[in-house]
Amino acid sequence: MSAVKKARVAFFDFTCCEGCQIELTNLGQDVFLGLLEHIEIVEFREAMSEQTKERIDIAFVEGSFSREADRARLEEIRARSNLVIAYGACAATGGINALKNHTTDYKKFVYSKDANMPHLDSHNALPVSAAIKVDFAVNGCPMDRNEFVYIVSHLLHGKTPVIPNHPVCVECKKRETVCRYHLGDHCMGVIARAGCNAPCPADGIPCEACRGFIDQPNEAALVKVLVEKAGFSNDRAKNKSRMFTANLRSDVK
Repeated sequence: MSAVKKARVAFFDFTCCEGCQIELTNLGQDVFLGLLEHIEIVEFREAMSEQTKERIDIAFVEGSFSREADRARLEEIRARSNLVIAYGACAATGGINALKNHTTDYKKFVYSKDANMPHLDSHNALPVSAAIKVDFAVNGCPMDRNEFVYIVSHLLHGKTPVIPNHPVCVECKKRETVCRYHLGDHCMGVIARAGCNAPCPADGIPCEACRGFIDQPNEAALVKVLVEKAGFSNDRAKNKSRMFTANLRSDVK
């Protein structure tokens, strides 16, 4: 009996901290070795020096699209990949990088006298989908390793993975987690995309919407509850969602 052909998988990074790639090491030896029975990793800068120009079954792209100079590389990856998956918040939505889209002096603030160095030139931090077609996204900052395994497993079996489109509040209810608002705290789970099993509220930490928003989020309701239930000022309530969802807000055109 001939061996079953493994799926060729590659990981690429753009504007990011590469933390989502590192998160793969948290899968545990058994899970990771189990995956390697079904996939062949042909490029992964965090773990190997080899690179490939051959055809790829699944390309995982980490990091936001922040430089026009990166467009050609993204298009080349897309052209030779059967599937492209935006890997983590930066690739899926622009992530924390998109905070810079709301200011004009970030380079001077961060780099001081070196702010005008040419390699720092960039445009707004955008999701990878602003440059190329993306088939699926593994959300979160860092990405959720269980969702990564779920998506890869479904794709290897020819199934279409279902990405959650309901709020984190649903998962808190399922876990019987006491609402942060009932405890006098704040939380963005009312419009944040679920799929992480709501570990943060369960550990006493407000949801920061690192997985982005659900489709058509009611941002006005979030602002209202932050003001009325958490005691935020109106300005703070409006700006609270910028950390991970700066590109998803209705005031971003």
